[in-house]
Order: sequence, then C-alpha cells, then structure tokens
Amino acid sequence: MIVYGDLERIERAADVEASLASALRRVETMPAGIDRHAALVGAFIRAAELVQGVADAGFDRLGKDARSASQESGAMLLLLLAAAIGRSWRRGFDADVDAGRLSELLRQSHGGGVIKTRTAEGFAHYALYPESYLEAARASGLAANTVAIGIRSIGLGLGALVAAALGAAPAISLRPAGHPYDREVRADAELIEPHAADPEVQFAIVDEGPGRSGSSFASVARWLSGHGVAASRIHFFPSHDGQPGPEASAETRSVWDAVRRHPAGRHDILSGAGGLRSWVEKTLGPLDGSLRELSGVQSAAAVQPQPVDTRFARRKFLAHNAEGLWLIKFAGLGDVGERKFCDARALAHAGFGPETVGLCHGFLVQKWVEGRPLGETPCDRKVLLKVLGAYLACRSKCLGAPGVGASLEKLRDMAVWNTSQALGAEAGSALERRLSGVASLEDRVRRIRTDNRLHGWEWLAAGCGLLKIDAVDHCEAHDLIGCQDIAWDVAGAIVEHDLTEDDIATLRHELRRGGVEAEGAMIAAMLPCYLAFQLGLWSTAEPSTGQTKACATSYADKLLRHLRQPR
Repeated sequence: MIVYGDLERIERAADVEASLASALRRVETMPAGIDRHAALVGAFIRAAELVQGVADAGFDRLGKDARSASQESGAMLLLLLAAAIGRSWRRGFDADVDAGRLSELLRQSHGGGVIKTRTAEGFAHYALYPESYLEAARASGLAANTVAIGIRSIGLGLGALVAAALGAAPAISLRPAGHPYDREVRADAELIEPHAADPEVQFAIVDEGPGRSGSSFASVARWLSGHGVAASRIHFFPSHDGQPGPEASAETRSVWDAVRRHPAGRHDILSGAGGLRSWVEKTLGPLDGSLRELSGVQSAAAVQPQPVDTRFARRKFLAHNAEGLWLIKFAGLGDVGERKFCDARALAHAGFGPETVGLCHGFLVQKWVEGRPLGETPCDRKVLLKVLGAYLACRSKCLGAPGVGASLEKLRDMAVWNTSQALGAEAGSALERRLSGVASLEDRVRRIRTDNRLHGWEWLAAGCGLLKIDAVDHCEAHDLIGCQDIAWDVAGAIVEHDLTEDDIATLRHELRRGGVEAEGAMIAAMLPCYLAFQLGLWSTAEPSTGQTKACATSYADKLLRHLRQPR
C-alpha cells in the first residue's frame, strides 16, 4: 500500500540564503532564552536543507558524492551553527552567534540556481531534538579526530551536531542510493582519505532510525569496510535503541551487531531539568504537578474506542495551572512549527479551534477542550454542513501559504495501486480507466493548507459549538498527500460524514458564501483517491486493532460502491 511520500520543494538557492541571513540576524538580536534557542535551531534546520539541496544536486550531476568547495563551506556553516546550539544548550540559552561569519559561509555554500530541498521528518514530525545528538556524542567517549558521516537528508545536520560536540572536523555527508531495503554508497574514496588508513581514527555514522531495513546505516558501514576500516572503528548514532525492522537482511543485522551504537533516544531532553516543563512555564507560568504524557491515547471524552495509528501520532502532554488544563502537543521544530502555530491561532480566532497561546521549542500550547466527539452526540445536519462549509472556507482564505503536495497523477497512481492491492486487479483497472483524464485537471488545482483529516472523531461538540481538533498537522504530515485543492477536503467531508447529493450541494453553497468554489470535476477525481488513500492508511496502521481493521473495511466497501456507480 502507498501511504508515505517524500515531497520535495523546488527553491532558488539565493532565496534560501536570503531568508537564512535574515533569520541569523534576528537570532543575534533576540534576548537570551528558550525562544532564541528555538530560533537558532530553526536556522540550523533550514541551513541543513540548503546544504542538502546543494549536495544532492552535485550527486545527481556526478552520479556519486564527491568533494566540492560549496559543500565544504556548507559543512563548516553547519558545524558552526551546531556548535552555537551546543553552547546555547549548555549555558542556559545564552550564547553568542556570529551572524557575519555565518552569513559569509552561507554565501559560499551554494552556486546559485535551483535546488530541491526536503523536510527532515524527525524534526518536523517525530520530536527528534538536535540536542539529544549533542548529548549522545558527548557521552560516547569519542575523540576529536573522529570522522563524522551524516546520511542525507536529516543525517547531514545530525552529523554536524555530533562533530561539533566532539570538537571534530566538519562532517561528511552521503546519500546511499538504490532499493530502500538494499542501499549502497556511491562516493569518491577521497572523502575519507587519509583517515581510513589510520587505525587511531574512529568513524561516526549518523542518521535517524533505524527504519524498516536499517540499510542506509549498513551501506555506509560496508563502504567503510571496503576501504579498510575495521568494524571496531565504526560507531552508529541512531535516533533510537531498537534493531532494524522486518525488512532488514541477515547481512544488515550482522553489521548492526558488529558496531558500537550511541542512540540519541537515551538522552530524553524533554523530561530533564531545563526541558519541556520549564519551556511551557515561560508561557503559562507555574504548573501544578508534572506533565502527563498523552501520546497515542484517544480523546478522554470518547466513549467508543477510536482508531489510533501510532505512526502518525505526535507527542503530546497535559499540563495544569491555575487557569485549568492545557494540551502541549509537538508541532515541529523550525519553520514547520511556526507555520502550524500561525494556522492554529488563525483557526482559534475564527472560532474553529482551541485557544492557542504559545509555541515552545516545537510544542504548541493550547487550551484543553472538554467535549464529546462528533458521532457520539446528536448534531443537526444543517448545522454540521454550515460549520463544515465555513471551516473549509476559512482554511482556504485565512491560513498561510500552501506547501507542496502530490500531483493529481501521483494521487491517481496511489489510488490505482492501493485499490489493486486491496480489491484486486480488476477493480484497480476500473479505477485507472475512471481516472484516465485526471492530468488535464492539474492546471486548475489551487493548493491550500488542507485539513486532510475530517473524520468524525476529529470534531468535538463543546459548549461553544463544534470545534476542529488536530487541524494543523496533516497537510505537512509524513505521507503522500501534502497540500491539496479544497476539493480534497470536500471529498473527505463527503466520505467521513456520509453526505448525500443534496448535502454536497448545500456544502458547496456554504463554500460559495465564504467566497470559495469547489469544482465538481475536481471533487469527482479526488473522491476515489481519498477513499483509496484511507484504505491504504488504515490497512497498514500500527498497531493493527479491531478499530483500524473496521476502518479499512469501511473504506473498501465505500470504494467498491463508488466503482459500481455509473460515471
């Protein structure tokens, strides 16, 4: 099943440089504190995206990783930013930043033109904090002559953090290529010369993971081994302490067992002194008691069990102060978190979301809402359609600039594949025929920051009316969809709320009242794609439960019924 996606942004390197230079000047003038530290981390993450884009462009041009002047400047830029993060973290968020020197390296780190940048999933979705890699490196006992190798994308920045903590030279970055479960390194040997031949030099391989196969880590270890580096000189810096997943080969497992590992996950910076509680208290004032983790827990107000897919669950906590309860939920480090914070405030101001009062180094601070999920409490149909229309119109007109999203052709390919896998080749072929002309609609797509999650359990019936919860994450989730035309959310509303033809007409009328047009042909194209995506999502949910299986069955039934309808 196709669920995940790796959406790239096409950007002008000069534009990224200009935004980064501005961000660095802002950091330099901010007062000491967690907000300044968070801004510094955000600049580091954006710089890593720039350096990643430049490195990938070089790889695409040469067919391998190799030295270049721009990449060496980029590596030094990241090393100095990582060192600044380390000083800030160790000195109570008070450390100097030489914006002039950093801006000079920034200018030297690219050759202009267009690059393709990627969001680092760990920083954006999984509460992977750079500071944990600083702590892992400091605890490793490795010396300053260690060679750090970061695996792109996110490992490029993580490698710089490890190098900075060790006092080492700028990290090397590699992009293992090939099948996701059998990666291989294509790189010039001069990247590690003369260090490979020196038995006193250790190598630190740095990345998020391991994932389902662990093949990226293993491929770099094999490459080093092929250049004479013994396993005793190789150290892995993964994000967690687990083993590679079910797709790992026997060879990968043997590599994993042969090297020393220093998982960043052993250093939970959120729970320690100076961690999340202290950040939140800067916004809320003194808290009563400890933060209570809610990650992976269904709504406290729900009576019926709700489906939960832990792959996409964000870390969240419950806090209590003199004003009541607050939800503290991970939104993302850097620009991702800032965008979601702005969206959350806009939706709250419009009356569609909970009060949002702060963003604390990646965590949104929102008022806890008491209510019952839609579906467990009566709701007048006219009221529901009016709220849906006004809410979707608000998303279309009041939120920030949209990001990237899957093209209609990619949505069609996903839908055909998922349908074939779940319902058979005949059903897949029928859907392919039905969506054969979808590419002709691409020029009419008007991307917005879609909700992508209009399920009944995502709405609360509260004293102030219907409130949308979990409303800012899913257009920037680690999946295929991304930001779409408003028709995607209209299709979602049709499916999740069993809208009739009359209901659909009413919903489109409400959208027009809000100044938004949802094109009928676009809705018709999006509807089976939405069903097929949800079918794939819940068929592969982790953990697999009675609720997730029931969801998958429901989407399969609805998709079959849709395919049996005349076009």
